[in-house]
Amino acid sequence: MERTPERLLDHQQVERTPGRLLNHQQVGGVAALYLAAAYLAAMPYFLLVLDYSSVVDPAAKLALLVAHQGSLYAFNILAYVLFGLVLTVLALTLYDRLTGETPAMARVIAGWGIIWSCLLIANGMIANMGMEYVVNLQVQDPTGATAAWQVIESIVNGLGGAGGEALGGPWVLLVSVAGLRAKRLPAPLSWLGLATGIAGLASNLPLLRESAVAFGLLQIVWFVWLGIVLLHTKQPV
Repeated sequence: MERTPERLLDHQQVERTPGRLLNHQQVGGVAALYLAAAYLAAMPYFLLVLDYSSVVDPAAKLALLVAHQGSLYAFNILAYVLFGLVLTVLALTLYDRLTGETPAMARVIAGWGIIWSCLLIANGMIANMGMEYVVNLQVQDPTGATAAWQVIESIVNGLGGAGGEALGGPWVLLVSVAGLRAKRLPAPLSWLGLATGIAGLASNLPLLRESAVAFGLLQIVWFVWLGIVLLHTKQPV
């Protein structure tokens, strides 16, 4: 049945029911803030507390896993599994926000976001199950456990973007381009996203691999800003 203007108005009023705590754009804002918080918690842990990247010897890596298994398990859940699940919410929120003016870009943003989410979830789950396996194995066969972790680590690194932000960089870049074209996000936020996305893309080049750190730091600011913008959306887009 065709909707009259009066029916459309009634439909909009239903969507803005006073009892509803958050509309879907504001839920996306909460998701963006969680992603920023996950970065803020995970980066100091992995880079400073654990300092895993500085350990080269395979046996020393295994010893580090044994010593920090509990905290590593928790951070893999928070920074990869939950991060991926929440990222899906944000990707779909951005799809809703941008699809009116840039429908093709919005579809790609949703698709890339979901693919990135799936890889991050797989990363965290494989890392935790692999860690549990080698920690148990090393009791009877330290050499075999060390060799097994080298294989598992390669898979985890590939899924997690250790070789460069092949998905994260393009995703933030495309969101920002769509935001500028659709004018549905603040222009300064979109320009920050462009810089963030370019840093992520650059990290895929071996000589510029360290730009992944800049990508992570810039993305924290981008997620916080994006979350605030979405939280201030008073009605569904």
